[in-house]
Amino acid sequence: MTTRTGMLVLAGLAALASTAVSAADQSAQVERGRYLVTISGCNDCHTPGGRQVAAAIPEKDLLIGVPVGFQGPWGTSYASNLRLVINSMSESQWLAHARQERLPPMPWFNLKAMTDDDLKAVYAFVRSLGPAGVAAPAYVAPGGKVNTPYIVFVPQVDKQQAVTR
Repeated sequence: MTTRTGMLVLAGLAALASTAVSAADQSAQVERGRYLVTISGCNDCHTPGGRQVAAAIPEKDLLIGVPVGFQGPWGTSYASNLRLVINSMSESQWLAHARQERLPPMPWFNLKAMTDDDLKAVYAFVRSLGPAGVAAPAYVAPGGKVNTPYIVFVPQVDKQQAVTR
């Protein structure tokens, strides 16, 4: 074997080893993202049935958004289809997007507090699922017509208790 051939073989082996490490790193990042999505409660709002039967939902149905609005003084907001949102972004776009203030009940401050590595892991996991489903309904301003079911987030006072206080 000539020196040149030997160098090419070594370069090829190094490239293969690098690819194997990258695949292992990617797999670990996807698993970390799966874990973060689970413990952060993302499926509670972004997955149909997420609050009711979370563990029983097949992965193919995760994070596709829910057409049930959350209504309060801010208007009516919807949990987005994260599979479509994240699959339409680069990693750097996702990092910026994840740290923006959002409408209630989204706990945007939790995402803002995550490290870049945490957000990159969430990105890797959601992208590993691939795009699926349809976009969530658009935000409706206060007083606007809502054509979907919605949950009202307005504090209530029991009249009987208010009188006795």
